Amino acid sequence: MPEIQHRQLCEESFRLLKEAALDIERFLNSTTLDALVVKSENPEQYQPYYRSYLSDLRFLLVHCEKVYENLGMCLRRAQFHEEMANEVLYQLYHTCVNNFYYPRGEVYEEDGRHSYTGSNAIVFRQEVVPELKELTLSLARTFEYLRDELQFYEADYITMKRAQEKSKATL
Repeated sequence: MPEIQHRQLCEESFRLLKEAALDIERFLNSTTLDALVVKSENPEQYQPYYRSYLSDLRFLLVHCEKVYENLGMCLRRAQFHEEMANEVLYQLYHTCVNNFYYPRGEVYEEDGRHSYTGSNAIVFRQEVVPELKELTLSLARTFEYLRDELQFYEADYITMKRAQEKSKATL
């Protein structure tokens, strides 16, 4: 991939991660576990679910902020360093995108069949409050775009790194 495309991908990813992190942070700063549980029909059932959901959001926020900072370092350098950019984009794919689509608490999942019908691909394990649903679906659009743009880093980046390690070992 040419350097100009790497830089543009880094800039777009930087912008999207910043927005996603701000949205998550805004939600977490204005929402408490108790407030979510009170809005639910069955507090005993929803408390562990919302606790896990909030934990997953905090976990995702930390990774988004970390990768966001690393992308910022790549973009602020006087000379764009392509190898560093590759590493950061790989981190973005494997930490942020994967943590969004595969939350540790399994509070939702992606059903790819929904994407063919034009409806949302995120299926919640339990009904959630509208604010949380809106946030999650908004994040899904962001991370779907990032996933599509960064699919190269799923396999090709690992292959490239292994080839570099083999060439270093043979020298």
